[in-house]
Amino acid sequence: MIADNIERIRQHIRAVALRCNRNPESVRLIAVSKTFPAADMKEAMSAGQRLFGENYIQEAERKYSELGQQVQLHFIGHLQSNKTEVAVKIFTMIETVDRMKLAAILDRALNRYGRTLDILVQVNIGNDENKSGIEPENAENLLKEISFLKNLRVRGLMTIPPFSEDPERSRVHFQALRHLAENLQEKGLFYDNAAIELSMGMSHDYRIAIEEGATLVRVGSAIFGNRG
Repeated sequence: MIADNIERIRQHIRAVALRCNRNPESVRLIAVSKTFPAADMKEAMSAGQRLFGENYIQEAERKYSELGQQVQLHFIGHLQSNKTEVAVKIFTMIETVDRMKLAAILDRALNRYGRTLDILVQVNIGNDENKSGIEPENAENLLKEISFLKNLRVRGLMTIPPFSEDPERSRVHFQALRHLAENLQEKGLFYDNAAIELSMGMSHDYRIAIEEGATLVRVGSAIFGNRG
């Protein structure tokens, strides 16, 4: 069933991308596997899925020890400063950097291991008090500060809009993130200003996100089912 869900979502991604004159290959699917066992991830892998999203460091560490180099893990939860040592070892991208203190701690940990790491800056685009992320008006300064850290590469922006049963209500927030990214791109503030990542959209609204420029969509329940 998981493999079938992966295939169905890929078809949806392709159809939406083509409908809005985008290359389907420009949109990557993150299978959000938090709270689901490695066995479920393996079933997704049987359909060719390699990119997974995790929210909890200890859980991700266990899965990485079992799956290792077979998977790419993106961290999509709130990262505590005392978990960075593990995070820099197992994740290929951290999508939720929203403060300079965290960026500096990550940079120091990376320096100890002699490696670099791709990150996204999380923006609280809807000013939702229940969500993490830097305020949109402060994103530019944060990117400027991070640019002095040699081991972090800011690839783009990530957001989680205020939840609504109506996915269309997410559109204004996705548009706002895209416009913010375009503004920061014009100022040359990303690691690669020719290829910016926008991580936005989940199971109920990823189609809207693709229409508004998402390059990464984070889909969990539509793949693995509802969490207990």
